[in-house]
Amino acid sequence: MLLKNYLIFLPGIIFTFILYSLSQGFNNIIGIELLGYNKSPISTAMIAILIGIFIGNIFKIKKFFIIGLDFTQKYILKFGIICLGIQLKPFEFLEFGKIAIPLITICIICVLIVIKLLIKKLKVSTRMAYLISIGSTVCGSTAIMATAPVIKANKNEVSYAIANITLFGILSMLIYPYFANIYFDNDPMLIGLFLGTSIHETSQVAAAGLIYDQQFNSPETLNFATVTKLIRNAFLVIMIPLFAFVYNRGMTKKKNYSILGIFPYFILGFIGMIIIRNIGDQIFISTFNDHWVYAVNSIETFSKIFLSMAMTAIGLSTNLKDLKIMGFKPFIVGFIAMVTAGIVCVLCLEIFINFLY
Repeated sequence: MLLKNYLIFLPGIIFTFILYSLSQGFNNIIGIELLGYNKSPISTAMIAILIGIFIGNIFKIKKFFIIGLDFTQKYILKFGIICLGIQLKPFEFLEFGKIAIPLITICIICVLIVIKLLIKKLKVSTRMAYLISIGSTVCGSTAIMATAPVIKANKNEVSYAIANITLFGILSMLIYPYFANIYFDNDPMLIGLFLGTSIHETSQVAAAGLIYDQQFNSPETLNFATVTKLIRNAFLVIMIPLFAFVYNRGMTKKKNYSILGIFPYFILGFIGMIIIRNIGDQIFISTFNDHWVYAVNSIETFSKIFLSMAMTAIGLSTNLKDLKIMGFKPFIVGFIAMVTAGIVCVLCLEIFINFLY
């Protein structure tokens, strides 16, 4: 009987995995075969959600798939976020973090303030504002998907927020490498800090760094951008509980409110993975280096697969008619958030230059 209960999830889970595999194939064809990159600058997760939206709106999804799709959105998503922690090695970033952490913190605060002011003027829903806020400030769609269950956002709000972040993330990915080269006079550290702080997605940051490297022959910039983005991703540990606390405090009477009741416990798994990575690097790097590196790479791969499957499930459950009802105002918020992050980052780096040089 217990096995039968678990088997009802399989059709939906397998369906999302098949569509993920299809997305990966399209990604390789577009990014590697057509554009000629060694690694595609396009996010597989982005393609996955677009394919999901397309199929979900063209065809009616059968009921026996829906249970598995819901399971993928709720639990495989969280497991993917937990696995994501294995790629963070903050102990190595302490020196660089002295610059990156204050820069990221200031940008996050400024963007949140601007979005807070905008939603009052434009009358954007609170949940949508929260999703756009964390997507713009921390790590794009990953942060949106991690925050959604905490603030009880519905599927359409999640899809709209991800579409928002994807659109403006791609826009900044294509423009910022060239702008940064001119403005920061080909300085690898400053350009890397700028790209890693002002572009939404990890894949988009990597793509921007790759574009810069290939255009201006600067692999150091790609490294600085990636490290900055990974440090920024670590803010997920702070921001999700904070958003959960603020959102649920406003929705719940004080006498019934409990931080334990809304705390996203999967974040503890995320932190645990960070700790495992750092302890493992100290213990296994000398004696079992190849096996340890293989294990870390495998967990990183599974993380991307799980997150892409979750995005596919969200896409399949998204009704474009409902997105149309939400209107254009959240996109205005997303655009201004992107511009704000870029401007604040430039201003902060101008100030930091006096300390760096």
